[in-house]
Amino acid sequence: MPKYSVVVPFHNEEENVTAMYDALKAVMEQVGDSFELIFVDDGSSDRTYRLLEEITAVDSRVLVVKLRRNFGQTCALAAGFDHAQGEFILAMDGDLQHDPTEIPNFLAKLEEGYDVVSGWRKERIDNFVMRRIPSRCANWLMAKLSGVDIHDFGTTYKAYRREVIHNIPLYGEMHRFIPALASWYGASICEIPIRNVNRERGKSHYGISRTFRVFFDLMTIRFLLKYMSRPMHFFGSLGATGMVGGVALSMWLLVLKLFTHQPVMDQHGPLFVIAGVLILAGIQLLAIGLIGELQVRHFYQSQYRAPYTVDRIVRLRAPGEPSMLPEG
Repeated sequence: MPKYSVVVPFHNEEENVTAMYDALKAVMEQVGDSFELIFVDDGSSDRTYRLLEEITAVDSRVLVVKLRRNFGQTCALAAGFDHAQGEFILAMDGDLQHDPTEIPNFLAKLEEGYDVVSGWRKERIDNFVMRRIPSRCANWLMAKLSGVDIHDFGTTYKAYRREVIHNIPLYGEMHRFIPALASWYGASICEIPIRNVNRERGKSHYGISRTFRVFFDLMTIRFLLKYMSRPMHFFGSLGATGMVGGVALSMWLLVLKLFTHQPVMDQHGPLFVIAGVLILAGIQLLAIGLIGELQVRHFYQSQYRAPYTVDRIVRLRAPGEPSMLPEG
């Protein structure tokens, strides 16, 4: 079993695949311990998979996981983590904007005892308005909402202990929130500065739309961190508040009707409607909380299901062994 696993997702990176492999191999061979390279083809439509297949034909330390379609970066990382066997697992992008020569710095922090080591693009070189300002706002909000004091949640360049990353379910766009989710499980986290390198070949897959999605994910992660195992505390509080408010208004209107004989519907019709809506909404929120509690129970009792589908797994074959291993 290798000591280190390096997980790299690729999507239409035919111009960077070979250079990435050469750089990673050179660095990991200098590290000195056993390692494996997990390359995930996330539904590429160019020659990315063919090049990865050629690499597996000459290097038994490389494992290629080909997904059936483009599931997104989070799912590609999840596929790589699920197939990684190393004690320490490092993840990075496949576009060479993450410098492989910085890998020993991550591994050194893991050896010190940290569970998660996160990269920090301290001096960013990308577009100021479209990338840096939204990223800075999102990172500041994420730090405040999660209580994890790091500067850069968005970068993929991170290192993990195997037992930590395998306890974190990944789906949607949750890969950028791994430190926050890991902190919920009690992991120790540190941050190290990394170089922010310009992409030399290929086209970036990041856009302003992804930045907007981050803000919606922030609300999700805040809810998960605080109420993931007790949703009734959130929905129940809102529901109870609504019901108490609605009942209080109703009682006040009833007192007016009984003691002053006012035409309540004529003079206080809107308040009557608001009271009814508050009571009904409170009941619905309580019901949602109960359903959430049932879902939590089901989550902890059901088996884990992967958020991706593997087409094939490829590695250098031994004599009499097939080179393409179907999943399952």
